[in-house]
Amino acid sequence: MNYQNNKLAPICLFTYNRLNETKQTIKALQRNHLASESELFIFSDGGKNDTTKFKVNEVREFIKTVKGFKSVKIFESKENKGLANSIIHGVSKIIQKFGQVIVLEDDLITSPNFLTFMNEALLFYKNQSKIQTINGYSVHIETKNDVYFQRRPFSWGWATWNEYWNKELFDKQDIKKQLESNPNILKELKFKLGADIPNMLLDSIENINDSWYVRWAYDHFKNNKLSVYPSRSLIENIGFIEESTHCQGINTYVSELENNYVKKIKLRQAQLLELEENYFLNYFSKLYKIIFRLKLLRNKHGRRLLINEIKNRI
Repeated sequence: MNYQNNKLAPICLFTYNRLNETKQTIKALQRNHLASESELFIFSDGGKNDTTKFKVNEVREFIKTVKGFKSVKIFESKENKGLANSIIHGVSKIIQKFGQVIVLEDDLITSPNFLTFMNEALLFYKNQSKIQTINGYSVHIETKNDVYFQRRPFSWGWATWNEYWNKELFDKQDIKKQLESNPNILKELKFKLGADIPNMLLDSIENINDSWYVRWAYDHFKNNKLSVYPSRSLIENIGFIEESTHCQGINTYVSELENNYVKKIKLRQAQLLELEENYFLNYFSKLYKIIFRLKLLRNKHGRRLLINEIKNRI
């Protein structure tokens, strides 16, 4: 791809209070082939209490030392906005200026090919009205294609364009009215986006969870848009730890990080294939999650994960 006439998408990285994970995220991102040509914007959310404020300050001291990019700009919030508001406001700020954006959180390890794929896909699909999101993460599915398409986006390393992103689409009261006016929407969401989406969306609009992502997924459904995925994941999530705010529990979306692409990822026209969709949606079914946990009983580490999950829920 010739980047001379096409500016690379800026990167938004959202951090909070996890120094170790943030260091790993930055280190992997620095190894990306296009890192030195990319502008990095780091958004640091404020702490909720004295303990988290101390940890936030540790992260802030570190990110002030970050190099290896075309430029690095840091935005520090004095207050604790929470993940949803941080992402909604941060992405809005950058995407309005640049027209496109690549988004990461502080617990995502990227393949060296991540930025290359994201930028190539942003350019290739820019004028294809069916595509709303480019995803860096992928579950393992059976496909002969280098990329596949789904109605549901994923929040672990993604990108989009200005025309699809606005603060209004995250309005909880507006979504609530839409759901109340059409009771069948939740059933359709379960069928098209996954079994976990309806309850996640209801919890979001009732302020039980702080998920911006489920409202973003709902917008894809409402507007009949698709997301493009690499067939082999360019993202690994390292955030499922006890101290995590949003990723506590067991990660059932395990997929091996692809670090050794020796060929160019072949992009193709958007097409939702039934077999690929069935593989994908299976990962969000209750049955899959139960079977995944039963398999953990086979080894000591897995049993420890299950015990910790049960303790956190009691």
